[in-house]
Amino acid sequence: MLRASYLAFPFALVFISSPAVAELPEGVRAMIEAAIATGDAEKVSTVLELARSTNPEDGETIDSIQSEWAASQAKKQAEAQAAKEQAIRQAGIFDRWSGEGEFGGFHSTGNTDSIGIAASLKLERKGLEWSHLLRARADYQRQNGRTSREQYLAAYEPRWQFSDDMFIYGLAQYEGDQLQGFDGRYAVSGGLGYKLLDQEGLKLSVKAGPAWRLTDFTDGGSASRIAGLFGADFDWQIVDGLTFTQDANAVAEGGGEVQVLVDGNNTSVNLVSGLDYRITKHLRSRLSYALDYNSNPPANSVSTDTSTRFTVVYGF
Repeated sequence: MLRASYLAFPFALVFISSPAVAELPEGVRAMIEAAIATGDAEKVSTVLELARSTNPEDGETIDSIQSEWAASQAKKQAEAQAAKEQAIRQAGIFDRWSGEGEFGGFHSTGNTDSIGIAASLKLERKGLEWSHLLRARADYQRQNGRTSREQYLAAYEPRWQFSDDMFIYGLAQYEGDQLQGFDGRYAVSGGLGYKLLDQEGLKLSVKAGPAWRLTDFTDGGSASRIAGLFGADFDWQIVDGLTFTQDANAVAEGGGEVQVLVDGNNTSVNLVSGLDYRITKHLRSRLSYALDYNSNPPANSVSTDTSTRFTVVYGF
């Protein structure tokens, strides 16, 4: 009890010395001071409302206490935000990075019907206006001593948030997938993005812009074209610990001109849906479904590859 009273003292001191609190009956005053000492805004609001209903003659005094409490909380939040912004400004280039590593297996259909392993790494750094995202992914399988699946992806995406809802993005990406007919596919893009939803537990953003893509085919040929890119990112926390994610990217090429039709000269679509379940603070399990579509695949290949993955994710 002594320890609890000692911890409560800094929170309650301002209000104990307040003339408004001193005017209240002793029992009401003690109840309000105890609530304020917890620092819990919801509890303080409940206690003040109860005091107001049981002591209507002290309504003005209680309103004054509530105003003082709200002002002190606003000041505390402003100081905390200022300290956070200062820490971000002073952070070095290797500071403030977070990320996740993912490893597991997958089942694929399309150009192959097989089971294999998958691994990925994501690193992210968020500043006041700028953020940087690095992604890498590898899918690999061998059947009867031969490699039957070998997909790689690496991407870097900087973003400048110039308003609450709008941002400018950049993208540099490499893909490798011989089963889809290319040794390497390189893309560079930049454009505008918009946050359609940015609520607690529910986020949706879209982006679009011009792109340039170079493809090195497995037959030795290559092609480069101007393209258009559209992307969407959706996160929904269904319940505490369970999150649904949806990432989609579409690139449309058209022999030197941008097309918005899915059945253009060479349109590719990448769609990833996932369901994350938090096991511990740093560990999650993930069930995901990925679809890769190419409107103009090489001979003897189908246009759509799908894979279902079950992986374990470690966040750091």
